[in-house]
Amino acid sequence: MSETSNKAILVLEDGTIMHGNAAGLVGTTTGEICFNTGMTGYQEIFTDPSYYGQILTATTAHIGNYGTTKEEVESDNVNISGLVCKKFSDMFSRDAADTSLQEYFEHQKIVAISDIDTRMLVRHIRDKGAMNAIISSETFNVEELKTKLAQVPSMEGLELSSKVATKEAYFVGDENAEHKVAVLDLGVKKNILRCLAERGCYLKVFPMDASIEEMKSWNPDAFMLSNGPGDPSVMTQQIETVNKLLKQVFLYLEFV
Repeated sequence: MSETSNKAILVLEDGTIMHGNAAGLVGTTTGEICFNTGMTGYQEIFTDPSYYGQILTATTAHIGNYGTTKEEVESDNVNISGLVCKKFSDMFSRDAADTSLQEYFEHQKIVAISDIDTRMLVRHIRDKGAMNAIISSETFNVEELKTKLAQVPSMEGLELSSKVATKEAYFVGDENAEHKVAVLDLGVKKNILRCLAERGCYLKVFPMDASIEEMKSWNPDAFMLSNGPGDPSVMTQQIETVNKLLKQVFLYLEFV
């Protein structure tokens, strides 16, 4: 039977069980558990497309203390599937913030658990390896949660870039900039594009299934492959595109 309280539970694929307090949306979420050791910039981490479908463990002691803003994002959505943290603050002290992290998570439908010994959890993950996990603040029957967790696919062999990459090409920067860069979007972060534009690049961001011929037809000075989520080994079309690009580069270097 389900129940709702301020409590939450975290269950790992290897049977590890941890109890804490509920944060964000009340509900249940699953994904591969991972960690990030950044001391600040939590909103940028949560919106990083590379973390799509993962439950993120934040090792810094306080999460939420400076709220959220519309500017500090790496994509248009929160991409983590859940959050594990030590202390979760639903209050914030920064005047520039738009809203609290609690309200932000509720709006983005993100389930979180706090008051967890995250450093111990990180050591456990590093020792035992990558594994799936489940967080719930509505169901506390461990066997029921383990059954749900067993149905979650492994990240190995999972293609996820298509969940976060653009569907249509778009431009970033000044069209009169010194350099033109074709970006193959596999889950690119906005700040990477901003930084390139600030350094004199005009960017055309292509969908992940764009061919080398499409990108070359724009006559770029350079190509960039973005980062992204999931298992790259199953992305056969993109691997072939990269191989073709590398062959073109080697031919050019031999010619000059």
